[in-house]
Amino acid sequence: MTPGRRSSTFTRLLRHGFTDASAAERLLDSAELAAVRDDPVLLEALGATADPDLALHGLVRLLEAQPSPTARRELLDTLIAAKPLRDRLLGVLGASAALADHLARHPRDWEALVTYEPRDLHPGVAEFERGLAEAADPVSLRVAYRRCLLSIAARDVCGTTDVAETAAELADLATATLRAALALAEAAEPGDAAACRLAVIAMGKCGGHELNYVSDVDVIFVGEAAEGTDEAKALRSATRLASHMMRICSETTVEGSIWPVDANLRPEGRNGPLVRTLSSHLAYYQRWAKTWEFQALLKARPVAGDLDLGAEYVAALEPLVWKAAERDNFVADVQKMRRRVVENIPAAEIDRELKLGPGGLRDVEFAVQLLQLVHGRADASLRSGTTLDALQALAAGGYVGRADAVQLDDAYRFLRSMEHRIQLYRLRRTHLVPEDEADLRRLGRSLGLRTEPVTELTREWKRHAGVVRRLHEKLFYRPLLDAVAQLAPGETRLSAEAARERLEALGYTDPAAALRHLEALASGVTRKAAIQRTLLPVLLGWFADSADPDAGLLNFRKVSDALGKTPWYLRLLRDEGAAAENLARVLSAGRLAPDLLMRAPEAVALLGDGDGGGLEPRGRGPLEQEILAAAGRADTAEDGVRAARGVRRRELFRTAAADIVDSYGTETKPAEADQGALVDRVGAAVSDLTAATLAGTLRAVVRDGWGDTLPTRFAMIGMGRFGGHELGYGSDADVVFVHEPQDGVDEREAADAANKVVAEMRRLLQVPSADPPLLIDADLRPEGKSGPLVRTLKSYEAYYRRWSLVWESQALLRAEPVAGDAELGRRFVELIDPLRYPAEGLGEDAVREIRRLKARMESERLPRGADPKLHTKLGPGGLSDVEWTVQLLQLRHGWDVPGLRTTRTREALAAAAAAGLLGDEEAGTLDEAWVLATRVRNAVMLVRGRAGDTFPSESRELAAVGRYLGYGDGHAGDMLDAYRRTARRARAVVDELFYGA
Repeated sequence: MTPGRRSSTFTRLLRHGFTDASAAERLLDSAELAAVRDDPVLLEALGATADPDLALHGLVRLLEAQPSPTARRELLDTLIAAKPLRDRLLGVLGASAALADHLARHPRDWEALVTYEPRDLHPGVAEFERGLAEAADPVSLRVAYRRCLLSIAARDVCGTTDVAETAAELADLATATLRAALALAEAAEPGDAAACRLAVIAMGKCGGHELNYVSDVDVIFVGEAAEGTDEAKALRSATRLASHMMRICSETTVEGSIWPVDANLRPEGRNGPLVRTLSSHLAYYQRWAKTWEFQALLKARPVAGDLDLGAEYVAALEPLVWKAAERDNFVADVQKMRRRVVENIPAAEIDRELKLGPGGLRDVEFAVQLLQLVHGRADASLRSGTTLDALQALAAGGYVGRADAVQLDDAYRFLRSMEHRIQLYRLRRTHLVPEDEADLRRLGRSLGLRTEPVTELTREWKRHAGVVRRLHEKLFYRPLLDAVAQLAPGETRLSAEAARERLEALGYTDPAAALRHLEALASGVTRKAAIQRTLLPVLLGWFADSADPDAGLLNFRKVSDALGKTPWYLRLLRDEGAAAENLARVLSAGRLAPDLLMRAPEAVALLGDGDGGGLEPRGRGPLEQEILAAAGRADTAEDGVRAARGVRRRELFRTAAADIVDSYGTETKPAEADQGALVDRVGAAVSDLTAATLAGTLRAVVRDGWGDTLPTRFAMIGMGRFGGHELGYGSDADVVFVHEPQDGVDEREAADAANKVVAEMRRLLQVPSADPPLLIDADLRPEGKSGPLVRTLKSYEAYYRRWSLVWESQALLRAEPVAGDAELGRRFVELIDPLRYPAEGLGEDAVREIRRLKARMESERLPRGADPKLHTKLGPGGLSDVEWTVQLLQLRHGWDVPGLRTTRTREALAAAAAAGLLGDEEAGTLDEAWVLATRVRNAVMLVRGRAGDTFPSESRELAAVGRYLGYGDGHAGDMLDAYRRTARRARAVVDELFYGA
């Protein structure tokens, strides 16, 4: 061969799509292809395949395998002369290495692709049964099956059949194969065959007439006794036949296997009998079946065995299928199943998962099946087991928007085509998009993407997956808006009854009210209505994902009524992806955040700012600066405190909204996994906000009553959770007040001024208004409620020197200056440090006294009727247990361990573990319990709008607490069990460390 010719051929091969032109040249120069190597028809045909290199290699192997030179010449002559064969054979060889292997093993099977009559274009079960008729054993059945598969693949890769027709042919071939396998089993056991009637019901994709190239074939078996046969004996015979049939299809032989036959969709799954009578099936579905089992029955279809019995089975169960949507928790069950599927995908695979990932095939199938179950009760036209047929029927009936249905149909066909071609290559069951460049190139070319196959394939795949992700939930909601807005005359739309059924099925308990809200929001031709019609399908889905969809929709209407004419509001929701989802989560998560928002709806602006930056908590410094400036501008103390309370309300909303969004997660950002971080963020934000509010209130009161200077220096010391930076949404501000007369000021005058300041601050922070009150609690002062409200620093010194009790030393562990004169606050801390961190630690008498106080508190303070095991504050393993244990360690060792000198519980616990005062495992157990109890209290306040130390008793509120804590619908019991378990472990550590048990 001359170099010039080589160069010319080499270039031509590259132009025709070969990637290894050198190897292709060698193959074309082989003896097998000598007669046709220069034929341009062959090169053109190879270049038209998905993988020209693979096709050429497969062709050479097929020629080598021919039994004689005459057979080889016959193949080559037919290949060059007959374009239909050329396209089919080379198309298969370029798309499937597995079918090339089959042809190399069975070199005359290429002849199955020669005939090209119209009746061969769309074979059905009868044609496939003829193709399998000569199979006399499992091995020959596999060979005949692959020969039939070869013809299906040929029509597929040549575009003779579309993806839906291919899937239907694969299902028909599976039907014929099941019948042939059952016939082989019956021939092997004629006695069993005579003793029973056995029906094989196809389920899943086979039942739905939409099978993949490689898939489990899901079946259910129904058996009855033949006339004159005992039922128990007949069922044993039927079970042997069914088992044998499954093995014939599933077992690996020299020709491999066909596919696994999976009977796990039967009643009780793999724990139930393989074969049941019809009456036994019916009894199970009437009494025990779960929602997903009725969903699976949508695709039930008799395919083999006694078809009359199979038809009786379908007729008996069909009425139950169409009542499934009336079951309690119907939609929650379906959504839970979908979530579980997604959660079980390995993280490394989720972006390549065609079937189960976000925007995958299962999203379309689930959406269609859910709508079928809801509306198929009243409309028999929807009762198809085939996804695309059902989608078309839903669109025709007005249950799905026509444009949405067209887009979903296109996306589903593209994704199924990808799935088919991926599986066809090796005939392996997979739904993962390959990562290898060569595999992606073959896949892209097989779908007709020839210019930049990898780039085009990735773009088209992501585009279609995006369509599915965007539309699969809107499918449920957009027709609801069309039904109430009535903007397109002549369009088929949902009836009022169908709309009510759909809302009920989606978790709305008052569908009539929901429809009224939708009508108010979506009707009309204003810009506001148009934007809301665009937003609502997505918002309704997010509301339905919450524990209280009705409240979410009602709250959205209220916000929209208040802000709908404000241009920035609609622009925010339309243009900032995060804002709409954040708003939906906040409005449907409970009462507190919506209540705070309704008092000043403009705070909705905080929900935007890109990735939620508007929800980042503000620090103490900026907050105090804003509040002090507002108080300084006010004419009166009332105006100044009103401004401070307004800032507090806005910032409480910011904190609550951020907490909800972080706890629920969003479509772009998963829920925060670190529960401790969530607790710390809320505690720090609310504590900083409370301190800034008190500082602003103090400034306003002093300025109004005394001008710039109070006759006495004045400081507020945070106590309890306030001092520990651990305030919750419903916490009071625990403080003690300390003052010191200015030089030359009479002590009585100073004391009067200090008391007036405290009284006025308490009054103004509780004046009824649109802003939540802030209660100041000074009961932790010396002598409690019996002692003076305000003392001088000298008075504190005298009291602590002479009268201080051990519980007061313990209370002072959380003391930290929060507002007022910083120098006075610092001196107060210097005064109390020797009390809370006593030199050489606590004596044994003091330790016994603390234990005695704790035991008395446990027995006396628990509310009557409360379940101690679920009381987050005083119950075993609750907040009190953990905090008293940590505080005892601080009192005993704080003098010696600097890390224990902190007002924060979690910091002190970590320091104690670092110092070896308790084990890391014990510290982890206490920390987990404290964090969980704090989260529960925060959740109760967010959900109910009022503080509480126990789980709510009302089911919807309990479910909302569960959602906040990361538990899905129907898992409230798991949440309570987890709390009891965590608290029980913590109490065991407390018994050992605190009580010395």
